[in-house]
Amino acid sequence: MKTCVILIITSFTLDLFERVVSGNSSLPYDAIFNFGDSLSDTGNFLASGNKAFLEFNSLPYGETFFKKPAGRFSDGRLSIDFIAEAYGLPYLPPYINVANGKNAQQGVNFAVAGATALDAKYFSQRGIGPVWTNNSLNVQVGWFKKLKPSLCKTKEECNRYFNRSLFVVGEIGGNDHNYVATATRNVAQLRPMVPLVIEAITKATSELIAEGAVELMVPGNLPSGCSAMYLTTFLSKNKEDYDEHGCFKALNEFVVYYNTQLIAALKTLRRNNPGVRIIYGDYYGAALRFFHAPNHYGFSGETLSACCGGGGPYNVNISAGCGNINSKVCPNPSIFANWDGIHLTEAANKLLAKGLIEGPFSKPPLKRSAFKIA
Repeated sequence: MKTCVILIITSFTLDLFERVVSGNSSLPYDAIFNFGDSLSDTGNFLASGNKAFLEFNSLPYGETFFKKPAGRFSDGRLSIDFIAEAYGLPYLPPYINVANGKNAQQGVNFAVAGATALDAKYFSQRGIGPVWTNNSLNVQVGWFKKLKPSLCKTKEECNRYFNRSLFVVGEIGGNDHNYVATATRNVAQLRPMVPLVIEAITKATSELIAEGAVELMVPGNLPSGCSAMYLTTFLSKNKEDYDEHGCFKALNEFVVYYNTQLIAALKTLRRNNPGVRIIYGDYYGAALRFFHAPNHYGFSGETLSACCGGGGPYNVNISAGCGNINSKVCPNPSIFANWDGIHLTEAANKLLAKGLIEGPFSKPPLKRSAFKIA
């Protein structure tokens, strides 16, 4: 049995090596480049030395898979980790740790927890914040441009390389709404900023296309009306404010509006870039399934409550967040969808990734993966 396992690992390692050296592959992608926020950050926030939320650098963060904190806002792997696995690629290293170009050939993660689509000054000028990081989407695209010369040298070389690369632009924009919603506690205040957020995302996507990207997935926002953090922020005694599953209706209605505007903007991008595959990642639809029919997907815990938190109706307490000495973690995160109030558990991240790769929540569909998400 041991010999068999060693042979499998060796074969897989040799296959990866051969693909990198030869440039040929039976797999759809040779690299993945990811941009976004804490839903997909694999270590940039931690590597930056940001001290805004130190608790996530301690257990129980990372306990399920990594058995230690791993720079991720979850108990284990994120959806981007499952996507990398499915395409036979290693977990994406954070940009801050590979800024010299080493270990970057199979992809890099530029996402930073707390990042916004709009630049941080938009919020500071309006007295909103503080935001967790200044590393907005625009900054992340700038990082990619800085790294690009270490990835490929000539136009022909870059074309070959990026023709076999997947760019994931988001989820991003959720924090733009988070900061304003938390500050104003007024859903109506979110709509005026939607055109600005979408413009920032389409601008970043266009810049990546200009740099050579030919396949990009741009996800929409999650159903924040089912988020334990938002449910706590907008706690209401009026039953009419909630749908039959307990999600806050006004917030989910806003997200549907936002995602519809994003879909329309991507349609225009496709028309302007006929040789480029621009995929919409339906995070809303993929996640709403397990909030509306949790038992069907194995979530027998309190679906709308956080697995890890400091108490309250949804186990969210701003003064005792997950990782705080006064917080508690559920015994089995795999039966919860919500990890710490705003982020998903590994189990939910896996379902999200499956929905994107195996369908039907990427439109048009992502390329067929080499490995099934088990």
